[in-house]
Amino acid sequence: MRIDLHTHSRVSDGTSSPAELMHEAASAGVDVVALTDHDSTAGWTEASAAVGAAQVALVRGAEISCTAGGISVHLLSYLHDPEDGPLSAVLDASRASRDGRAQAMVARLAEDLDLTWADVQAQAGDGATIGRPHLADALVAKGYVADRAEAFASLLSPAGKYYVRYGAPAAVDAVRLVRAAGGVPVFAHPRASARGRIVEEPVIREMASAGLAGLEVDHRDHTEADREHLRVLAAELGLFVTGSSDYHGSGKPNRLGEHTSSAEVLQVIEAEGHLEVVYP
Repeated sequence: MRIDLHTHSRVSDGTSSPAELMHEAASAGVDVVALTDHDSTAGWTEASAAVGAAQVALVRGAEISCTAGGISVHLLSYLHDPEDGPLSAVLDASRASRDGRAQAMVARLAEDLDLTWADVQAQAGDGATIGRPHLADALVAKGYVADRAEAFASLLSPAGKYYVRYGAPAAVDAVRLVRAAGGVPVFAHPRASARGRIVEEPVIREMASAGLAGLEVDHRDHTEADREHLRVLAAELGLFVTGSSDYHGSGKPNRLGEHTSSAEVLQVIEAEGHLEVVYP
């Protein structure tokens, strides 16, 4: 069984609709896929409706934007209650903050480049939470950069003059919120240093004490040394490990099923989650 526990649709910063994502997973030979759009569960209904036709099981989830000591942290939440008030409020606030942050970045970029908010909106799906990937796509469309990777490394870099931070909960608080909502929290790509600063080990230990369930270990942004370090740490802390693609469609080189998780890990997630996995 091939299980990919980290993907994105147009609801956040992917390029495929939730239904298209399910069929793309089938074409890639994936048996179970988790839809984990940034700070949103809006794609769950469409993805669930496509399970039968695609013959791919769906783990409903989200990737929650967090911080720890000023460093960005991404927390995957699986099978949580979408009606949980406290967690829903945090996700709503994060989306609003992302939208305001994106508009502020466009305003800064527009001082030097021919770029408008309408240009960015044209790159996002209806109702999508607009973020840096959509700004990157607009810059590609305008010919300022060749692709998203170049945009993130230059004009949209956190070290650059156009970057604007956004509001997000503390990572430890987010872990507690996910658990309170019946979700299963997993730290996404914790050692992806190419993306920017990463948290030190004490932060992961604190998150584990708060209820963290697992670490995303097999990810294309981790070196072999990173993976070995994380496996040892996970074993020490009693956390499970996952492997995922972090698929975004055509927006990034990540391919569905390029890293996978075990059936045993899926069983743990199912046992601990509030919701059930949607099977064909």
